[in-house]
Amino acid sequence: MAIITLTTDFGLKDHFVGALKGSIYKELDEARIVDISHNVSPFNIQECAYIIENSYKCFPEGTIHIIGVDAEPTRENQHIAVLLDGHYFISANNGVIGLITTDLKPEKAIEIHIPNPLHSSFPVMNVFVQVACHIARGGTLEVVGKPFDQLKNLTDFLPSVTENGNKIIGNVIYIDNYGNVVTNIRKKFFNAYRKGRAYTLTARTTQIKQIHNTYSDIINFDLEKSQRKGPGDKLAIFNSSEYLELAIYKSDLNTVGAASSLLGLDYRDTITINFE
Repeated sequence: MAIITLTTDFGLKDHFVGALKGSIYKELDEARIVDISHNVSPFNIQECAYIIENSYKCFPEGTIHIIGVDAEPTRENQHIAVLLDGHYFISANNGVIGLITTDLKPEKAIEIHIPNPLHSSFPVMNVFVQVACHIARGGTLEVVGKPFDQLKNLTDFLPSVTENGNKIIGNVIYIDNYGNVVTNIRKKFFNAYRKGRAYTLTARTTQIKQIHNTYSDIINFDLEKSQRKGPGDKLAIFNSSEYLELAIYKSDLNTVGAASSLLGLDYRDTITINFE
């Protein structure tokens, strides 16, 4: 039986997550359900895409991913199901899938049309669950919809290059549990324009001239402890997902502060890299 994952902005206070799981078990009592996150910021498409993109690859092919963010259908926000990289994604056409498919081409995509759908304010339970359980039983996408080739692409969430390739302009797309600030600048994109040059990363009044691969790379263990960089020092890394991230070494957002609070950065704030 295929795994069904859940990613939503429902939070955990209300009944929605429990009701969603209950409806899956009612439809398919042998289902295997995994929560990826229910704490996506409300209607935050980029944050949702970042979480999905960096988690789905850890699941086996054939996994079904229900995405419950901005899921109410409209003429411009159709319900879709997509087979991508061996995985099934059930979502609204709100840009989430388009952001995930930046470097990938969907193997199949359909606009969902199920018979006698229940029109309500909870389409994730009333529509997405039916489609997910159909796929989990071995059903095909063609049975629940018609071919769809109009995936929404949110180009304003991508970094840009100006000044004849001498400047990258990116934005904050995610702030994690540690208060680390993730940007939309990927390592591959950065290297394509760096060409071995020195650079300066600027975020508000903060400037950084080196990007590390791990957090502890800022520590020079050849120096005496009193002379080393360490807890409380700012740094930039390419994180495990190869996105440029700003952090404060061993920070705590809830006590001493973290990159988001200490550097004054929030969602969609601008980050620039100038090559010398």
